[in-house]
Amino acid sequence: MVRNEVEPLRRGWTTGACATAAAKAAYTALLTGKFPDPVAIILPKGERPSFSLAIETLGEDFARAGIVKDAGDDPDVTHGALVIVTLRRCEAGAGVIFRAGGGVGTVTKPGLPVEVGEPAINPAPRRMMIAEIESLARVHGEPGDIEIEISVPGGEGLAQKTWNPRLGILGGISILGTTGVVIPYSCSAWIHSIHRGIDVARATGLEHLAGCTGSTSESAVQAMYGLSDGAMLDMGDFAGGMLKYLKLNPVPRLTIGGGFGKLAKLAQGHLDLHSGRSQVDFDWLARQMETVAAPSEICQKAKEANTANEVLEIARTENLPLADHVASLALETTVKVLEGVTIQLEVLIFDRKGVLSGRSGQA
Repeated sequence: MVRNEVEPLRRGWTTGACATAAAKAAYTALLTGKFPDPVAIILPKGERPSFSLAIETLGEDFARAGIVKDAGDDPDVTHGALVIVTLRRCEAGAGVIFRAGGGVGTVTKPGLPVEVGEPAINPAPRRMMIAEIESLARVHGEPGDIEIEISVPGGEGLAQKTWNPRLGILGGISILGTTGVVIPYSCSAWIHSIHRGIDVARATGLEHLAGCTGSTSESAVQAMYGLSDGAMLDMGDFAGGMLKYLKLNPVPRLTIGGGFGKLAKLAQGHLDLHSGRSQVDFDWLARQMETVAAPSEICQKAKEANTANEVLEIARTENLPLADHVASLALETTVKVLEGVTIQLEVLIFDRKGVLSGRSGQA
């Protein structure tokens, strides 16, 4: 089906919202013997979505409910995952205790919003679940001392497609969601992951980090410096999101690596490197050719080129240090964003095969 371009993208629900709804359904069944289906919850901003149950199991001392995550039109790796919550009563005064079941990760590195050793269930989903448990407990005159175990079948495999292994979250996915709502194609989740990567790197004492535009440059930088996975920030197109957070949370050393086209945009002063939000200016590239002493006919070739990589190949053929020059200009952009902060900086440009094509000095 071809989507109408003016049709709004459908929002979805976070794993945290699904877990909260499943927890409410399970606790209701534990108290009343019946599962509400669908089950409605209240999200932090007051929205009241309802969720259909995929699993309902009531035992002598536990209740279990499961909900299939619907991420809407967002390309979320956990779309379609089954979020299962099992509730058991605890000893008096225990309050609400969270456990990681199969497919839900455990935090093993400091710097995340959840303590080391805890299940990877973020604070906002915890608050939502606690609020629903406490509300039901008040209505039924119960103390609300409950163990909540969350599991996601296949979650360990899904986690390999996320930042969790790099962040030290082992064994599965995280239960996430600040608002409970998934905004389709939002940049916020990616930038949030960059920020958490910086937090973990700082907390674990890493002094040299690298932010790269893609897997080719990331592999090249990592091999060049022997950096650990935890030192590699998946910057992608979000140079600004990374740099602005580093200005507030600096590290001793940062390497930025990427392809010629992406880093030419950074050199032009763009902080969002996505093709839909910034473009390579071929007139600008032609002027840079002139700066590195290219003859006028070569400058004209650059101006008429179809891609940035074509310009790079023209410069290589003519033995012109265009990539070094562009890397230096990209470094200037970076220095401006990080003004007032002491970080050792450099910019490296790689071709599509991962071969170093240009590098700035250090600032």
